[in-house]
Amino acid sequence: MISDKLSPDAAAIFEARGIEVDVTPGLTAEQLAEVIGDYDGLAIRSATKVTADLLAHATRLKVVGRAGIGVDNVDIPAATTRGVVVMNTPHGNAVTTAEHAITMMLSLARQIPAANESTQAGKWEKSRFLGTEITGKTLGLIGCGNIGSIVADRAQGLRMKVIGFDPFMSADHARDTGIEKVELDELLASADFISLHTPLTEQTRNILSADALNRTKKGVRIVNCARGGLIDELALAAALANGHVAGAALDVFENEPASDNV
Repeated sequence: MISDKLSPDAAAIFEARGIEVDVTPGLTAEQLAEVIGDYDGLAIRSATKVTADLLAHATRLKVVGRAGIGVDNVDIPAATTRGVVVMNTPHGNAVTTAEHAITMMLSLARQIPAANESTQAGKWEKSRFLGTEITGKTLGLIGCGNIGSIVADRAQGLRMKVIGFDPFMSADHARDTGIEKVELDELLASADFISLHTPLTEQTRNILSADALNRTKKGVRIVNCARGGLIDELALAAALANGHVAGAALDVFENEPASDNV
């Protein structure tokens, strides 16, 4: 079963290998629980939540395939207990996501969304949108895995200094990528731009909390193309309102689709 929206090519790949496929995006959790017992495999993106309750109904399920990187929408311990293999595609959209993060950072630096809105409104506020150069600025990466490392490479090409906080980053990886490994407090105090590239776990939830945001450099700009829930959104809104944070570009939100939190 493919329970989330995927390219038609996904179903075609399965079918070319003799696998019967049902494409049923948009099911509620209750509807999915009613039918999941008929399937040996489940292909998902972010919308489907593979909970312990759902797995209890999945009596035939052998594998869950996540078309993407993070698997925080899958209860890994519950799947492991039931012998269900959980797989992801860690390199599938790594370059795309990294380039998106760089694009968001440049857009923040040059204030492109606000300038575009002003121009579309018939205004000509050139002096209002001076922006800032990124050359020579410090980019702080929270998470220096596959995507974070690609962002570092692109940022270094733009003549930025790159520092990174990642408890799992080895000295060899830091050397090979040119990322200066630092503790979180040093990153918060030093970075002109912060970009998040970490999964959402109990350890990373609200890693940019109100307290952490207060410890950032005044005028910092923040990019999140990783997971909603990494930033305390109310605290970020307050920091934007009082001018401590100069700008934020978010591709993900704690509650999606975003409504009350935008």
